[in-house]
Amino acid sequence: MESPAPTGNNERSNTFKVGTWFSQFRNGSNPWMARYVYGLMFLLANLLAWAVRDYGKNVLMEMKRLEKCEGQNECLAAEGVLRVSLGCFLFYFSMFLSTAGASKLNESRDTWQSGWWSAKIVLWIAFIIIPFLLPSAIIKIYGVVAHFGAGVFLLIQLISIISFIRWVNDCCQSSKSERCQIHSMLIATTAYVVSLVGIIMMYIWYSPDPSCFINIFFITWTLVLLQLMTSVSLHPKVNAGILTPGLMGLYIVFICWFAIRSEPVAGNLCNRKAEASQHRDWLSIISFVIGVLAIVIATFSTGIDSKCFQFKKDETESEDDVPYGYGFFHFVFATGAMYFAMLLISWNTTNHTMEKWTIDVGWTSTWVRIVNEWIAVCVYLWMLVGPIIWKSRQTAESVV
Repeated sequence: MESPAPTGNNERSNTFKVGTWFSQFRNGSNPWMARYVYGLMFLLANLLAWAVRDYGKNVLMEMKRLEKCEGQNECLAAEGVLRVSLGCFLFYFSMFLSTAGASKLNESRDTWQSGWWSAKIVLWIAFIIIPFLLPSAIIKIYGVVAHFGAGVFLLIQLISIISFIRWVNDCCQSSKSERCQIHSMLIATTAYVVSLVGIIMMYIWYSPDPSCFINIFFITWTLVLLQLMTSVSLHPKVNAGILTPGLMGLYIVFICWFAIRSEPVAGNLCNRKAEASQHRDWLSIISFVIGVLAIVIATFSTGIDSKCFQFKKDETESEDDVPYGYGFFHFVFATGAMYFAMLLISWNTTNHTMEKWTIDVGWTSTWVRIVNEWIAVCVYLWMLVGPIIWKSRQTAESVV
């Protein structure tokens, strides 16, 4: 005798597996499709903030709320970006509050996450407009808070990246296949070679003279951190292999390069590479587009990676469980809204010269990147050493 047709939550969980994306969007039946819509809305907010910064001066000068700027381009640009960012933050934070704790596909919070798009689009537009009606004092307060929110986003992002790197390493180590071990060794070797080549190229490009002390320090310290991660990972008590420090080496070399690239070009004789590329407008535009897409992709990929932040792992999963943490997803996007504002104004809410088609340029941006690199290494080392320390303490307490 056949079992009855699925009803309730089983029917709800099966509906997002069939039909066109348009029908799924209209019916609000696919939480996986919904995340792409939220990502698109986030991208539009990024582009709007950029347009306000680079081309919105004439419109912003007419607003009474911005009269204190007295027509200064930098002030108008910074406040315009922060107002768009605040609207984006309010939208995703309200979504976080309304979807946090959702665990089953048949819940009302799940329906709100995947459907009601007309209402949410109107809500998104309203939240984008409202900050332009607020006084400058509130925007300045938000600018201060956004520094911390962007820092939270960077911390979540690097934990997600480190967790992914460790997951790749665990998959390779758990496999007894000789082929997998060879692939792991090849990837680790390639990562180390690329990291060392990157460090050498940074010495050539960004420290052409011994007077470039700050760049020499950044690059040399990155090399030291790479050696430190490798030594700790290969310690007999840790025994984490060479794949994770190799991939982490790639990550910190990339951050170091990004940090040095963020140094202001004017009057900086040590950043000739950026100065040479500044005169090629097409390269600046391409770099900017890649930078904006990188923000969206980083926010999107981090937002769906809620499992690595679960303190209590649930081994049993049912078919009607939500595919990802809705609340965490929107929380990451809310902090990401603060993050893209900081990048567009170079982490400086006061008067700061901002060139068109630039993103994250200035000494503040450079130091934020460098500190982010150092914190990434500290978090990685703690994830290696922390369990050993915790285990040794538990053993000592059990003996006592």
